[in-house]
Amino acid sequence: MAQIIWTEPALQDLNEIAEYIALDKISAANKLVQKVFSTTDRLEEHPKLGRKPLELTNSRHLELIVNPCRIFYRIEEEKIYILYVMRSERKLRNYLLEDRARENS
Repeated sequence: MAQIIWTEPALQDLNEIAEYIALDKISAANKLVQKVFSTTDRLEEHPKLGRKPLELTNSRHLELIVNPCRIFYRIEEEKIYILYVMRSERKLRNYLLEDRARENS
């Protein structure tokens, strides 16, 4: 069973998205956060549950989609690092993901 490690920047990303949603509807923000954590928890048993991001075909990163979020992660041995959470309508900035991956290597 893999260990899930949320990086501080990824937690901050999720927090910012939830805070924005909470401006209109707190219950929707709470539901989103619960769904993100329940989905990422499934990675303990199924680390390769995610898919290769379309923008990163030659990358070792994977992503999960929990609308309206894309959750990027990397598998290293028995650890899964959650690196980046972004709104799905935003364009992926590859350098951010690579920088975060380096910080947690």
